[in-house]
Amino acid sequence: MKILYIAAGIPVPGVLGGSTHAYEVARGLALRGHEVELVAASREGWAGLAPFARPVSTRLDGFGLHHFDLPKALTLVATGPLLRLARALRPTVIIERYYNFAGAGLLAAHQLNIPALLEVNALIVDPPEVTKRRLDDALGGPMRRWAAWQCHAAAAIVTPLHTTVPACIPREKIVELPWGADVERFAAVAAQRQAQTQPAGVPNVVFMGSFRAWHGVTDFVYAALLLLKQGRRVRFTLIGTGPEQAAAQALAADYASHFTFTGAVPYAAIPALLAEAQLGVAPFNTASHPALRAAGFFWSPLKIYEYMAAGLPVVTSAIPPLDTVIRDGQEGRLFTEGHVSALADAIAYLLDHPERARAYGQAARERVVAHYSWQQHCAALEEVLRGIADCRL
Repeated sequence: MKILYIAAGIPVPGVLGGSTHAYEVARGLALRGHEVELVAASREGWAGLAPFARPVSTRLDGFGLHHFDLPKALTLVATGPLLRLARALRPTVIIERYYNFAGAGLLAAHQLNIPALLEVNALIVDPPEVTKRRLDDALGGPMRRWAAWQCHAAAAIVTPLHTTVPACIPREKIVELPWGADVERFAAVAAQRQAQTQPAGVPNVVFMGSFRAWHGVTDFVYAALLLLKQGRRVRFTLIGTGPEQAAAQALAADYASHFTFTGAVPYAAIPALLAEAQLGVAPFNTASHPALRAAGFFWSPLKIYEYMAAGLPVVTSAIPPLDTVIRDGQEGRLFTEGHVSALADAIAYLLDHPERARAYGQAARERVVAHYSWQQHCAALEEVLRGIADCRL
């Protein structure tokens, strides 16, 4: 198949989770023998008018890459150029990554009578307490109507949890498909870890992801401080950046020598950083995220899958469906969401039982290879794409 994949406003290559997602799906489908053309950004934000008029096209790791450098909120402005690109490429199917102000790919698919798949990573209709939803309600609901049109226009929808999609959309159109990790990228790290009989040096506990309240970065620092005040010799590495980075660094200031803040890190550098860790932590806290409270935990966190792929035992919140990915006492430990002392206890347990932690890490690696890899994701996605392409024949 020839696949046009539109991830408007997402920088590829890039350091965002969306950057990794778009890259791995494009690369994974290309490795399966498909001709893939990815539309993404070269950077976040506005880069002037030139990229709007004509994309900058190149190739990356087996797929075509077309850079439209428009902010995500303005991606519909690129409808004309994207339609011209689709006409030139003549794809079999179009995939578009959902965003409130996206939809140019679905418009092009509709215009050219090409089947389209909508990839959904977030709640499509915000709950009433979100400012954007209140504004939409005040205007009569144009954003909700546009979102519903995108769902109806797509031949199929892939998402980690069906509750991201409005109830008015038939459930049979939706395929629940988790995201993943490139298990081959982390294979050497996992093998090296299993070859070690005992961790070398001071244990290193890693947090990776966006520094936002619902990722629990300050909960992680508070838990780390509890462990340090107990007299434990532990290092803590925080990979990433975001609005809460300054607050996290301020909290850690009195014990600054025990903390490393890497900032944003290129995807290629992640395996080496995880190779230096003994366990990975994903302390999600949904209290400040209305959409997660309304629809359930619809994220499919890359950090957890990458910890697993690197052979790390994982500590994460006991939230469905996270508690079915990491099973307590099998691939890691679960703790009650938002309870810092319970988080600290879960970390301490793995530090105090290195042989058990090592076994959990090996089990985590086996589980992600079997169920949660990008390789698995792309194989399943291929079946969905073939199904909607065959229906159009």
